[in-house]
Amino acid sequence: MAPRVAPVRFRGALVIILVALAVAGWSAAPAGASPRAPFRAHVRYAAVHGGQIAWYERGSGPPLMMLMGTGSTMSEWDPALLPLLARHHRLIMFDYPGIGWSGSWREPRTFGGLADEVARFMTAIGIEEADVLGWSMGGFVAQQLAILHPERVMRLVLAGTNPNDGRAVLGTKEHQELDSNPDPSLAEILGDELYPPNQLAEGYRFAHRLDTASQSGVIPNDFQVAAATVHAQVAAENPWLLSNANFRALGSLPMPVLATGGHQDPVVPPVNLIKIARQVPGARVRLFAGAHAFLFQQRVAFAKVVDRFLAG
Repeated sequence: MAPRVAPVRFRGALVIILVALAVAGWSAAPAGASPRAPFRAHVRYAAVHGGQIAWYERGSGPPLMMLMGTGSTMSEWDPALLPLLARHHRLIMFDYPGIGWSGSWREPRTFGGLADEVARFMTAIGIEEADVLGWSMGGFVAQQLAILHPERVMRLVLAGTNPNDGRAVLGTKEHQELDSNPDPSLAEILGDELYPPNQLAEGYRFAHRLDTASQSGVIPNDFQVAAATVHAQVAAENPWLLSNANFRALGSLPMPVLATGGHQDPVVPPVNLIKIARQVPGARVRLFAGAHAFLFQQRVAFAKVVDRFLAG
């Protein structure tokens, strides 16, 4: 089997987490959340490529497209990070085709194909160009969007992702197997991938924030993901790693690029972000404490760095 690095995906794991929290009576206050915040997610649907894309927005200012990782919905962005980014940006969160409340995923089932869908989606909701933030597999799609549709991307922020071309440094065999496990334990998904093993409590607080926000309407409650779509997204990863076209094309990107990662990320080791920054002319790199969910764990620092970068 060809080596691959599969970005985080919750699938049944998120349901397991939320059920476990409810049974345990987890009551820690969601860090960074405001009990008086009036925001409620209003999900809309855009007609795209003969199907539909479910989406919602938050904040005001220049648009920032938020591209999520494998098998994950628009509801899985940390609800404590979103208001920080929404202070200066109009965040656009959406479900990829075949995910959550969106329609089916049409051919071609590649990351370039998903990038084309994102470009069509932007047109459908009246956004000609935007800043783009891609996390994990969302970073694959974001890179392809910038390469195939450079006129649509003003600035590009990549988080916890790799550049392909055999230059990607994969996680350990154990983490690769864990990431392919459809039913990981609660401790494994939170303490071995998203957060450092010695900071499991922070992982529980993240899961609690998702639970609280989905119940209150701050984020949509669309965590259901079809197994067939997850398998198709995972299947697209081997061709991604075996090709060198994406990495070569990064050398011609015209827009500013910021590559970010977690020092302790076992899924996408931070050297991948350094490789991207070295390939893209003038790109910047910033590494943070934490694992694959570093942008949630270090959300205040991450949001400040992103704000400064997007402000030019």
